[in-house]
Amino acid sequence: MYPAICLFVASVVFSATQAAATCPVSEPQTEDLDRVIARLQAAATEGQAQALNTQLWEIWTTAPDERAQAILDRGMRRRSGYDFLGALADFDALIAYCPDYAEGWNQRAFVHFLTRDFEAALVDLKQTLILSPRHIGALSGQALTLMELSRPDEARTVLNTALALNPWLPERHLMAPGGPLAPKGTDL
Repeated sequence: MYPAICLFVASVVFSATQAAATCPVSEPQTEDLDRVIARLQAAATEGQAQALNTQLWEIWTTAPDERAQAILDRGMRRRSGYDFLGALADFDALIAYCPDYAEGWNQRAFVHFLTRDFEAALVDLKQTLILSPRHIGALSGQALTLMELSRPDEARTVLNTALALNPWLPERHLMAPGGPLAPKGTDL
């Protein structure tokens, strides 16, 4: 029985390695990201910022190839339909296929957050931010996750980083006087 288990584990590891090796390296969209973030920081209204935020999500959710895009899209549909187990399976497959694609990690973190597995969400958010340090969605997700874990000081720090990139984030209201992440000494 033991050799059969070892053979199975070896084949799974080999398959995952092969799958990861076939994912194309996506070109960084640094210039597009720089342009959209600069416009967000200069936006005069929340409406302008929302349109720019949509552009950010278009950048982040453009997968490296058609296969990765199909997996991402299916996982996001499943998540939206509350099929969290199906969504997790898709995002696991996406991460196995394209481990350097930040959005796979971010989307899996979101499912973990929705299912209240906050520690798992933090692990995936950390990986997202290693791969894409200016992923504003992951930063705000990390702040919300830390807030859920009753770690307000860390949440405040992360949210400040996100707000420096996008001052129009809806989560900015958490930092307002009386909000759960209001700076110390500004309680109502």
